[in-house]
Amino acid sequence: MLSLLPVGRAWAGAQVEEPLADSVRSALSAAIRNGAPPRPRFEKIDDRLAYLRWLGTMSDRLRPRKTEAQTRIEFLETLWYEATRAGLEPSLVLGLVEVESGFRKYAISVVGARGYMQVMPFWARLIGDGQESRLFHMQTNLRFGCVIMRHYLDREKGDLFMALGRYNGSRGRPEYPNAVLGARRKWLMPGER
Repeated sequence: MLSLLPVGRAWAGAQVEEPLADSVRSALSAAIRNGAPPRPRFEKIDDRLAYLRWLGTMSDRLRPRKTEAQTRIEFLETLWYEATRAGLEPSLVLGLVEVESGFRKYAISVVGARGYMQVMPFWARLIGDGQESRLFHMQTNLRFGCVIMRHYLDREKGDLFMALGRYNGSRGRPEYPNAVLGARRKWLMPGER
């Protein structure tokens, strides 16, 4: 499915701005406001070693798309932090970023979604400070995208297929969820399913 996408195209759908209850808006706003630095801390050495193995493996896989080592490592550290913080699998978020923006920080879709995770500008107004330009900041974009994906996953009661469709604005259609899930497989560690 991914090979059918034109090179350089951002694949954000027409995600719908839905009314949010005040409690949901407050919770989402709080989730994106916490400015904790994306540096993981581990209580067990085995967990740290597993993270470092993940970082090395993903860095090798991402090298063709992000050739500068420091930029690549910072991206992966931040993605892992934000995915883990939101309770998402980092391989899912990597698959989502691959499909949404092709790992391009400044991608803009035809419907106006921005950045790595193709966050729609209305989210900056609904749960952020209203500054759409911040959606191009790496950590801000990854945080928004992960928080929004977590929100949709909760809203769909854990149904990943439906949550991915909602994230893309194509709920119920298979093309987008299948593309993300296919891309996710490329980002799994050996032995993961």
